[in-house]
Amino acid sequence: MDTPLLLFLGVSAIVIMTPGQDTALSLRNTMAGGRSAGIATAAGVATGQLIWAVSAALGLVAILAAADTLFAAIKYAGAAYLIFLGIQSLKAALRGTVQKAGRDDLGAIDCLSTTKAFTQGIVSNLGNPKMAIFFASLLPQFVPQEAPAFAAMMGLGVVFCAMTLLWLSFYAFCVTWAGQFLQRPKVRRYVDGITGMALIGLGLRVSLLDK
Repeated sequence: MDTPLLLFLGVSAIVIMTPGQDTALSLRNTMAGGRSAGIATAAGVATGQLIWAVSAALGLVAILAAADTLFAAIKYAGAAYLIFLGIQSLKAALRGTVQKAGRDDLGAIDCLSTTKAFTQGIVSNLGNPKMAIFFASLLPQFVPQEAPAFAAMMGLGVVFCAMTLLWLSFYAFCVTWAGQFLQRPKVRRYVDGITGMALIGLGLRVSLLDK
């Protein structure tokens, strides 16, 4: 394995493992729908990243960066969505209620389907234009000069997305493993409250993003 690829893997691992909106959303959805919802959220996030990677490879991100109105629209829509999800978590924390839908790997769970969890993952990621700028600035640095630019950037993008899927899925398994503890009413309220505040804070941060 050559040095540029190792460096790319190292940088990607640091970025992916740093807690952010994807981590907070995965925690929220795993708590709400069990391991399957957590993995579905991870798949949604990775799909959103793949779309940004394709856009970066095709040069479409440059259009986004140049179009102030489009950039702002995506930014504020994504921020509003994160804040909305955060408010939902805060409401659950304040009410201290959990809608029981049977038993799953986390015990008594809410009615969050894998389809809804996947949709939330992809919408959350696509609503963060920072990811577009990130892919457009990161991937070209690791493309060999002799390699076809599109194919090389897509290859790196797929690797990044696969690493994200694996990490967030592992995170979902860890949350599930601690399921009995996390589903204690008092603990659940604390987790919902912290997750809600984190999502709202991340939404506000996204709204303040500059190019």
